[in-house]
Amino acid sequence: MILRPTYINKIVPFIDKPQIKVITGIRRSGKSVVLQLIKEELIKRKVTEQQIININFESFNYSELTQARNLYEYVKNKIIDKQKYYLLLDEIQEVAMWEKAINSFMVDFNVDIYITGSNSHLLSSDLATYLAGRYVEIPVYTLSYLEFLEFRNHYFNDNDSANLFVHYLRFGGFPVIHTNNYTVENAYKVVYDIYSSIILRDTIQRYKIREVELLERVIKYAFENIGKTFSGKNITDYFKSQHRKVDINTIYNYLKALEGAFILFRVSRYDIKGKEILKTQEKFYISDVSIIYALMGYRDRMISEILENIVFLELKRRGYNIYVGKLDNVEIDFVAEKQNERIYVQVAYKLESEQTIKREFGNLLAINDQYPKYVVTMDEFWKDSIDGVKHLYITDFLVSNSL
Repeated sequence: MILRPTYINKIVPFIDKPQIKVITGIRRSGKSVVLQLIKEELIKRKVTEQQIININFESFNYSELTQARNLYEYVKNKIIDKQKYYLLLDEIQEVAMWEKAINSFMVDFNVDIYITGSNSHLLSSDLATYLAGRYVEIPVYTLSYLEFLEFRNHYFNDNDSANLFVHYLRFGGFPVIHTNNYTVENAYKVVYDIYSSIILRDTIQRYKIREVELLERVIKYAFENIGKTFSGKNITDYFKSQHRKVDINTIYNYLKALEGAFILFRVSRYDIKGKEILKTQEKFYISDVSIIYALMGYRDRMISEILENIVFLELKRRGYNIYVGKLDNVEIDFVAEKQNERIYVQVAYKLESEQTIKREFGNLLAINDQYPKYVVTMDEFWKDSIDGVKHLYITDFLVSNSL
């Protein structure tokens, strides 16, 4: 098993602390592996196997525990003394009214709780009501480029750096894809099966969606417009042009369901001058670029948007709050903030003309502050910076320790 220190290092400081550790992320991103790594860490700390109650609610072995009362009774019978027990509960959203069970464990027993879930609405108002101020969220994403390199080296002893980024670009970051030597066709079939499971279980069933064909059309529209500003109204106007009337609230509900299942991430626009978040014309990015390929085939014409998506995910992994920047009539791809830090990032495929160079660097030079500014491209040998705006080849950006 390959360690994923990014996540373990975030969780370890909270071991034996009173907060519930909520590990969230899209299915097959590696949440169960993170739980297993937590278990190994606990055993290193001399916690006995008996003190660790590990349940995966997707296993048929625990199919009778999908009601809060049954789960409570099961755990109660496992706790046989006054020692601290460690609850590792995988895919907790499969348990009806699970929040009440978790709250009762905190009240009734000496426990340290770790839960995973494949729905971003785990941290909705219900959880906040029962567990206000008593949880910490650790989002898990598909493999970063650095993690991908580690997987390739571990499983295939592959150090061919010239081709590795292209491989990452085409295969995406689902861990399972990089533990076996799949062909492109077979890799996309695996990803399509993951995607289909997510759509069925985490959107159609969870949100009781009846118009599945409409949902599929919304997904296709969103995927084709990754990295472009649009709104629910844009989609309804599109359907209107196809002579199909669709309620705008239905579109927003579908987009919300796709966000809930971690298929899509919504990014708001930020007025850099006015210092306010705008409520219109958001952008959407996908949780892993391989999902686009699995559904629609690999598309060279989308390379700029795909690179932008990869940079977005890297900023998410690093804990930034991310916005699309607006400066008068100029757009900045990303305004990324973390505590008192801020960076600005423009992403382009290649700086092939003076016009492109002027646009990408000029947009950043128009910002009148001293925060770091980057232009990220696939120009491997074009290394110049302009007036303090740094140019980085995309892999240099993805592996940088200074961001």
